[in-house]
Amino acid sequence: MTTTLQVRLARRPVGMPDDDTYDFVEEELPALEDGRLLLRVVHLSLDPYMRGRMSDAPSYAAPVPVGGLMVGGTVCQVEESRHPDWQVGDWALSYSGWQTQAISDGSDLRRLDPSVAPPSTALGVLGMPGFTAYAGLLEIGRPKEGETVVVAAATGPVGSAVGQIARLKGARAVGIAGGPEKCAALLEEFGFDVAVDHRSPTFADDLAAAVPDGIDVYFENVGGPVQRQVFRHLNTYARVPVCGLVADYNATSAPEGPDRLPGFMGQVLRKSLTVRGFIQDEFTRSHGRDFVRDMGGWVADGSVRYREDVVEGLRNAPEAFRGLLSGKNFGKLVVRVSDPV
Repeated sequence: MTTTLQVRLARRPVGMPDDDTYDFVEEELPALEDGRLLLRVVHLSLDPYMRGRMSDAPSYAAPVPVGGLMVGGTVCQVEESRHPDWQVGDWALSYSGWQTQAISDGSDLRRLDPSVAPPSTALGVLGMPGFTAYAGLLEIGRPKEGETVVVAAATGPVGSAVGQIARLKGARAVGIAGGPEKCAALLEEFGFDVAVDHRSPTFADDLAAAVPDGIDVYFENVGGPVQRQVFRHLNTYARVPVCGLVADYNATSAPEGPDRLPGFMGQVLRKSLTVRGFIQDEFTRSHGRDFVRDMGGWVADGSVRYREDVVEGLRNAPEAFRGLLSGKNFGKLVVRVSDPV
């Protein structure tokens, strides 16, 4: 028998998930049957959407049940196979969740070629975050040459890709990030035109100086105070793809102060804004093949660069996830769960 270590949802968190949110459970897997394979989870992706799955509030996807396995994308290797199409050592993209091993019939796997790109990139720049940036920016943002594109959380896997794609399309890329180190990386590593530190006491003035001609596209990852400053500079006909609002994910009450919705709607009306929320998989059919071709080529030739923030060990996933929600990660956050086969 094979035993997998699993991380299950012990209770629904109020505010930031603490250690009591999770249970670590060892589960015996059944004996391998014909047509099935045993996967060793090598990399686990940690992403902001997981906070929503811990809640039972209405959403675009079903919540993780209390006592259920935490969901998540994974890169795995075949450890044992009784499947004719899979051999020991083969790499696969899966959705095995927060555990060390899993059994699959192969129908939920996407084969990965480690000679083309490091397998972990299937969780980042060549996976869901990269596709979120690609489809959201090009389908909703539609940047034109010479326009200004602003993105918050700009050193994350989505934000860094947004800025680089914007520049490939001839737009001016302004990245908002937290701290001097991240801002330096936006300029030196990811090739943004301007970097603005949202932790600076002069953030509002710095942002205004960075966008003298206003903002044509704001790719929304964050919400909160950053969003409020950005909206002051939106141009007429600006486009706002909304893929995340991480600043508010742990909120336990409504924000203080007056109701800002009337002012927001007034801006939408006066400036003829397009504000469009999206979930990346709605664009899979229309943009999936183009993404594989374009992003694969851009990564291969160095036009798009990426960074990974790797945490060792599944038991460190809860603390790493808290860091993700508070902006401590620097690049795509990945847990190295196991050594390769």
